[in-house]
Amino acid sequence: MTTDAPRKTSSKPPRSRAREFAVQALYQHLVGRQDAESIDQFTRGLSGFHKADSVHYDALLHGCIRESAQLDELILPLLDRKLAEISPIEHAVMWIGAYEMLHAPDVPWRVVLNECIELAKEFGGTDGHKYVNGVLNGLAPQLRPAEVDADRASGKAR
Repeated sequence: MTTDAPRKTSSKPPRSRAREFAVQALYQHLVGRQDAESIDQFTRGLSGFHKADSVHYDALLHGCIRESAQLDELILPLLDRKLAEISPIEHAVMWIGAYEMLHAPDVPWRVVLNECIELAKEFGGTDGHKYVNGVLNGLAPQLRPAEVDADRASGKAR
């Protein structure tokens, strides 16, 4: 008998877990218009939160809500539809990606991209991850030009 699924879940890095809780919290903000503090209190009580990087979660939740207008301004030109037509999950994931590209220089842009694609696959619609990939791939050269150029020069960038 294999235990691949539970092992995979239990071996997720604390930052990946932080992103998972953040996307759920941001969804609550986008859909329910709840304030960050209420969402934060609720989320911290969820099963498994103790395994998440709470500092990174805090930065994502509070930073994305605080900078939501700026993040939307970055995302909007890359959309092929109105922001209101974007799934709240994909919207939250794009916020996380844009926020990390802006404020987490210790996380390589490709890691940000891959983590966000995985979040969209796990929580979003069937092909939502493809949309998130396209938008964040479009943002990366704007927000991390030196890093993207270095990857392109070495043949790593798509």
